[in-house]
Amino acid sequence: MKISAPRGTFDILPEEALRWRWLEAAIRRVFDYYGYQEIRTPVFEHTELFQRGIGETTDIVEKEMYTFNDKGGRSLTLRPEGTAPVVRSYVEHKLYSKGGITKLFYMGPMFRQERPQAGRFRQFHQFGVELLGTESPLADAEVITVAVELYKELGLTDLEVLVNSIGCPACRKKYQEDLFSRLSSLQELCESCLRRLEKNPMRILDCKNPRCRELTKDVPAVTDYLCPACRDHLEKTLSFLDKAGIDYRLEPRLVRGFDYYTRTVFEVINAGLGAQNAVCGGGRYDHLVEEIGGPPMPGVGFASGMERLILTLEQQGKFAGFSSAPQVAFAVLDETLAADGFALATRLRREGLTVEACLEVKSLKAQMRAAGKLQAKFVVILGEDEWKDGQVSVRRMADGEQWRVDREEVCRFIKDLLDRDSSGREQERGSFS
Repeated sequence: MKISAPRGTFDILPEEALRWRWLEAAIRRVFDYYGYQEIRTPVFEHTELFQRGIGETTDIVEKEMYTFNDKGGRSLTLRPEGTAPVVRSYVEHKLYSKGGITKLFYMGPMFRQERPQAGRFRQFHQFGVELLGTESPLADAEVITVAVELYKELGLTDLEVLVNSIGCPACRKKYQEDLFSRLSSLQELCESCLRRLEKNPMRILDCKNPRCRELTKDVPAVTDYLCPACRDHLEKTLSFLDKAGIDYRLEPRLVRGFDYYTRTVFEVINAGLGAQNAVCGGGRYDHLVEEIGGPPMPGVGFASGMERLILTLEQQGKFAGFSSAPQVAFAVLDETLAADGFALATRLRREGLTVEACLEVKSLKAQMRAAGKLQAKFVVILGEDEWKDGQVSVRRMADGEQWRVDREEVCRFIKDLLDRDSSGREQERGSFS
């Protein structure tokens, strides 16, 4: 019986892996600009971390986590998101003891047992940043700016930033009470919303069910209930975004799906993705560190799904021209030269060229056909007569031009040709600019 990848998972094949590597490099480059350092956490954690950190009323904890008991009877969960594990590590290793602000980023696979759809899988990949150690609204503005600047670096357009404040526990309490009194009689709400009504009525605003959204369209905005400190925090965050030239829209229904958020919440959306259009989401979580067992320590961050981001990049044509083609392929015309060809290919690799060595000695026609399929730029041909004279032939695949070259000089010769080709393309682009 053929075994396939489990539902909701997928293989990243070599051609597509080029896109992932390019995206990962761009993410690291932008985060370096802003001083964020990489952290890597285990793919599974104690289940209690997510119950306490994300919140027991969230969809993730209620019905989406992959949870199992180990041989010692301990409940473990494949991580469904990245913030709680990063904060757990921050607390466990006392990174706060250094004082000041800690800026971290992560990247890796996450796991949720949900219905697979476009850009959403049961094993998926996320990256994100966490800025810990300050309550300043400048930190909120920086985290939002990092996200926007990353997407600009990737060449994305048609993006919109949605921002809201859900206040602090003190001012949010009155809002929750008023929501409950307004909504408790609405038995038409979906099952999830009726369940949330008792524990966290604000989560009803996050429901995507059209009927629930219609029933709750006239509820007051949470920003009408903000205390002076939370209102000041929001106004300063927005003013800093204005100064940085970040366009945004205040969205009063935006609450995000995790219970740990306080004050600022935000999303970056892309209109071309349909209903599931958020490419990034995050916010402030000033009590999460303490909830997980650390000292009182404010934080703010965001997470972005990589599959959905790659889908967006594909739709906007950002991966055109990606290639894994080698610069050089080898063709060996005689079995007695196979070892010499392998040694020369190894030397060229050590000198910085991408090379496909000859692993099977076949006819020249067959080997040239194979080099064509690889889309190699040049082919180094080892023939018996040339080799005796200390030479090899170099053929440029684009036009078939061929040279005999001293084998000790072949690497420099090919690099010179590559440099000339590269500078020629630059001049051609410049003439049309």
